[in-house]
Amino acid sequence: MEEFIKDIGGLVYNACQIDKTLFDEFGVKRGLRNADGTGVIAGLTNVGDVIGYVKEDGKVKPVEGNLRYRGYPVTELVKGFQADKRHGFDETTFLLLTGKLPSKAQLNHFSEYLAYNRDLDEAFTNMILSLRGKDMMNMLARSILILYTLDETAEDYSHLSLLNQSLSLIAKLPVIVAYSYHGMRHAYSRKTLVIRHPRPNLSPAENFLYMIKGCNYTALEAEILDLALVLHAEHGGGNNSTFVTRVVSSSMTDTYSAIAAGVGSLKGRLHGGANLQVLEMMEDIKAHVKDWTDENEVKNYLGRILKGEVGDKSGKIYGIGHAVYTLSDPRTILLKEKGWDLAREKGLEKEFALYDLIERLAPKAFHEFKGETKVISANVDFYSGFVYETIGVPKELFTPIFAISRMAGWAAHRLEEVTFSSKRIIRPAYKNVAQCELHYAPLATRK
Repeated sequence: MEEFIKDIGGLVYNACQIDKTLFDEFGVKRGLRNADGTGVIAGLTNVGDVIGYVKEDGKVKPVEGNLRYRGYPVTELVKGFQADKRHGFDETTFLLLTGKLPSKAQLNHFSEYLAYNRDLDEAFTNMILSLRGKDMMNMLARSILILYTLDETAEDYSHLSLLNQSLSLIAKLPVIVAYSYHGMRHAYSRKTLVIRHPRPNLSPAENFLYMIKGCNYTALEAEILDLALVLHAEHGGGNNSTFVTRVVSSSMTDTYSAIAAGVGSLKGRLHGGANLQVLEMMEDIKAHVKDWTDENEVKNYLGRILKGEVGDKSGKIYGIGHAVYTLSDPRTILLKEKGWDLAREKGLEKEFALYDLIERLAPKAFHEFKGETKVISANVDFYSGFVYETIGVPKELFTPIFAISRMAGWAAHRLEEVTFSSKRIIRPAYKNVAQCELHYAPLATRK
């Protein structure tokens, strides 16, 4: 049987191949990318805007990065709630869903509503703990689909029903992730099963750390996790998981199916797991670079990474470069500022200084190796892995935290997709490039 699979495997592989030159011949934008690397405009949105370049006279001009939530620069949003010395994820979620910054009373009511909806039904909790799987994102997707079976309004497509379903998922995802993680540790690592009920008086970041670590977290750890949640909450309609959510939502399927599809997209190693790759790369660099302050030694090793000689031999410096951002990623700047505070609190200044050095040297090494002038900078993944590891978040939860945060953006885009008056099912075209028209042959005549 294995030989048979190998035999037809070759046939299937060959059947999947398409000549790369045909994309140019038929004017197809491979990966929905223009020839200059910019994204093909596939829709309109009021939710978020990602700015990393402008086009002048048909050419791409790099600019400092800007990320806007409903028109508000994320940098202003973050500086605003940080100045008040409070967490901002609930406020950010309210803004993404409504298009408005909440009043104090609205924010209090909104936070109370979400906190109330964190609690999971006991039967559902037992289902989560009984799930078997070593991949947290797979377990999260299955849990979301189970919620469909417990929601009597799952097929109610009225606006308020869809909003309630979205808010319920925003509130519950952190709890589902925490319970799934503890269940996985219990099943596969024989660890004591610890289940902490969510606390309504804690912010989303505090509550997640409490469910994962108990009370063993600092104010700075909670603050920087809240910041990470805000920075990952939304990134325009073109990122893969949000686009998937919009495509699936355009068919007018249920909320749970659409969000599970988004989770499946984010699980992909080209989308949600980049910070883990950064961590692995940094461990390799720290092990093989003797003097972390020697710019020449560090730069030479980065050159070897680009040549595919060391590290995972992929030829990639992970965390450097982005599909949209050029001169800078605003999320990187904000996370790095707090990252320095965290490094000082944990006595990791030398390690963080190495990150800073690589951030400065990697674009130079890239340009020397490639011999081109493409403008690149560090993206948010470059520092987020360091942040999560330093505050004691297990690596298995790095991508699920991304999903917890992005749930706010997915919800906003889904609601827009199914609500706006000009909605239409998303159905792009594919050009068939089969060599010729074939005709059926009777089975007895086939070789």
